Order: sequence, then structure tokens, then C-alpha cells
Amino acid sequence: MRYIADLREGDVVKEIYLCKQKQTLKTKAGKSYDALILQDKTGTIDTKIWDLSSGIDHFEAMDFVCVDGQVTSFQGNLQLNVSRLRKAQEGEYVPADYMPQTKKDVAKLYAQLTGYIDSMKNEYLKKLLKKQFVEDKEFAKRFVSHSAAKSIHHGFVGGLLEHTVSVTAMCDYMAANYPVLNRDLLLCAAMMHDIGKIYELSPFPTNDYTDDGQLLGHIYMGAKIASDLADGIDGFPARLKSELCHCILSHHGELEYGSPKKPALVEAVALSMADNTDAKLETFTEILDNNGDNTEWLGYNRLFESNIRKTGV
Repeated sequence: MRYIADLREGDVVKEIYLCKQKQTLKTKAGKSYDALILQDKTGTIDTKIWDLSSGIDHFEAMDFVCVDGQVTSFQGNLQLNVSRLRKAQEGEYVPADYMPQTKKDVAKLYAQLTGYIDSMKNEYLKKLLKKQFVEDKEFAKRFVSHSAAKSIHHGFVGGLLEHTVSVTAMCDYMAANYPVLNRDLLLCAAMMHDIGKIYELSPFPTNDYTDDGQLLGHIYMGAKIASDLADGIDGFPARLKSELCHCILSHHGELEYGSPKKPALVEAVALSMADNTDAKLETFTEILDNNGDNTEWLGYNRLFESNIRKTGV
């Protein structure tokens, strides 16, 4: 199989990919063409079908398609121009080859997560986390294979687990160096902060916003899950529940970034900083990975508000 990450300008391609997105647009001259995003487990590639008159069978987004085409370069990015396309048949492809996945060991990540739970001293928070991540086997199965985003960062199988463990590890470091922090509250909030993404995003290969994701969002849903879990534990302190929910509700740090509350607890401040750090560093990493060995300036990036490039060696 010719993986997308291995494609280079000038390559002639005859391969099966997942059609992640499909739009029918018009050129300035009024001629219709299809703009696609094709995907495999190594990444995506912008794709165009300029001539729709022949050699192009009917297909829709989320179909596996067999394409004939050539790789070109447009504005510094690779683009696949397709001349022939047909819908692939079952048995011609292995679905796992088309799902981007974490490069880390999922079993080790999950063991690290449960290790943090075992290390906690607050029995109420420990019981809440065990109910969610250990005792609920169906949830744990979904959690370890879910993504953390549609596209911005950790948008791959295992991305939610990887992001959660990274944020929790940063919070554990902060708690060890800043005694003002309540370690158990902070770590519990770190492990629960993005829990709502299980319901905000659909599973792969779709990995798109659900109705509840559009209407409610993962921050509200995560706080609701935490509140419901706490309510199911006899004697769970009401103040502790409110503090945990506040950390989840404020973890984006700013109202304009989607948090309904700004951090009012030191643990909420620490969590928002850890979440933002991991998200931005992973985003930068993915940008560099998608540009291979390119050490030239990559152009202005809206997230970082700067022209960016890879560090020289």
C-alpha cells in the first residue's frame, strides 16, 4: 500500500483511500469539480477531480475509493489530482489501514492512567475515577480508542487517552512542585477534563461532531458526567463535587475559548495551563510531521499567530 505520508510530488498513484470529505465546487469559469480530503492512517491529502465527465463513478464522503492520479504541489502543499475513481468493494481494503493512530503503546498509556488513580489518597475521588475508567468496561474500551479532536490536535485513534495521560502527567509534576495544589483534585480533574469528548465526537472512521456535540459540547457533558458519578457515591462531599466540576467547566481558560467559567481555583488554573500546553505542542508537532523534512518557513499559522518552521540542526 502507498501510504499518504510517503507520497512525493510527481508520484503516479493507483491506491485505495478513505474519502473523508467531498465538496462539489465551481471554477471561476463556472466548471464543476470535486474537492476531496483523502485519508489513511498516516495522514490526509488535499485531492481534486477536475474532470467529472468520464472515469469517475458515483461515491460519497466516508466511502473507500480506488483512485488513479498524480501528486502535484500547490502553494507549497501536496495535492492529488485524480483522473479515475471507483468505489472500493469490501475485501479490497483493511479498515485499520485508514484510521490514524497514536504512535504510543495504548496498553502502557492505560496502565499509566490507572496508576495515577491507584496513587490517590482521597477515597471519594479515587472511587469516582475507578467507577469511570476501571469498572465501566464498555466505557474504557471506547475511551482508549477515541480521538481528542476532529482535526486540531490528537485527532486519531487513541488520541483522547494520549492527551489525557499527558495532561495528567503535567499536573502531577505541578502538584509535586507547588504545594498549594491539591494533587488529588487536580489529577482527578485532569483525567476527567475531556471525558465528554466520548459523546461530542463520533467514533472512527467518521470522527465528526454528534448532535449532542453540536448542541451541548464536551465541557458541559464532562461536568455532567462528573456530577452524576459523584451523586452515585454515598457521602461524596458537595463542595468537592463543585470544585471538580468547576475545574472541568473552566479548563479552556477563557470564555472566548468555550469555557462557561474562568478558573477560580488554583487547580483549575493549573489544569487549563496543562491542557493548553499539551494541545499546542501536539498541534505544532503534527504540523511539522505533515511537512516531512521541510526546514523552510511554513507560512503564517493562525493558532500560533506567527510564521513557523522546524528547528534547524
